[in-house]
Amino acid sequence: MPSAVTTRVSAVPRVMRLVCAGLAAVVLAVMVIVAIFLKSSSTGVVSFHTSDQVAMIGLGVLLAVGILLLARPRVDADDAGVRVRNILGSHALPWSAVRSVRFERKSPWATLLLVTGEEIAVLAVQSADGERAVAATEGLRALLAANRPPEPPRPPLLYDN
Repeated sequence: MPSAVTTRVSAVPRVMRLVCAGLAAVVLAVMVIVAIFLKSSSTGVVSFHTSDQVAMIGLGVLLAVGILLLARPRVDADDAGVRVRNILGSHALPWSAVRSVRFERKSPWATLLLVTGEEIAVLAVQSADGERAVAATEGLRALLAANRPPEPPRPPLLYDN
């Protein structure tokens, strides 16, 4: 009978990606419209030229790309370990470095508690994604349980019988 343990987990923040894509499109559209209506003129104090229109569109593209970077998070996990890509950084960890996968009810995203006591945010698993986030968390926990090294035996306590 095949094992019910998940062998691979991948997750991205779906709601955040949709919001960021929409917001980036709106920002870019507004900047293009402003650039189009920014006619070549001189008001005496400020003078607008075609180069200013191009700069406004370029600024809109840069702002849109910056907004899309917020949708970059991803988590991939398999028997070898877990790879977390957040907005600005990435982590590749073996399961032996992970103590637990935490996702509390009031948390906006999941976290990995490491054996060193550090925590790594898993921005790809967000509470806004509802059941997808729950499924990803359960999959990560199942992979951790299946690939966790055995705990070393504890020495007996002083008064153990």
